[in-house]
Amino acid sequence: MKDHFKEKSKEWDKGDIRVQGAKTISDAINKKVQLKSDMEILDFGVGTGLLGFDIAQSVKKVYGVDTSQSMLQKLKAKNTPELSIEVYSQDIIAMPLDRTFDGLVSSMTLHHVQDLKAFFETIYKNIKENGFIAIADLESEDGTFHSDNTGVFHFGFDKNNLCKIVKDAGFNNVTFENINTINKPHKDFGVFLLTAKK
Repeated sequence: MKDHFKEKSKEWDKGDIRVQGAKTISDAINKKVQLKSDMEILDFGVGTGLLGFDIAQSVKKVYGVDTSQSMLQKLKAKNTPELSIEVYSQDIIAMPLDRTFDGLVSSMTLHHVQDLKAFFETIYKNIKENGFIAIADLESEDGTFHSDNTGVFHFGFDKNNLCKIVKDAGFNNVTFENINTINKPHKDFGVFLLTAKK
């Protein structure tokens, strides 16, 4: 599988918008979901762990999944004995994980998932009863958020369409709310947080 982030990974943690954006998403998740010290959480599209390490401070363990080896190498270099993320390097739709988690978090990764129906049906099986999902990504946009749309399958997401896919997969208590605006020179882009329970 081609690693679209091989070059981007080198500078990934130096982008202020990206780092602050992950912190904003983490804060929004903490407000919306009651994270507990005995929870095991899966960070989907963990990248270098910008969201995952923040979440890890409130829970028992964060596991990260990503298909980009270069991003995961950056993450592993940040692991410490006190705070670490265990990683899975695989496409969890093609090769589902054979275990369950108390919740799933994700930051700006969903637009890289081609088959949303398959994704939500797959992760439904990876979430424990009464567990949660908390997924942040772009609201509908015109395709100009990324300077290069390689590997991008969705130009943001429409609230009604996405919530229906999530409900159809079996989740309930689905919420979708704006939590941030990313200001770029040519345009502003809204970021949402979708949460749901199993």
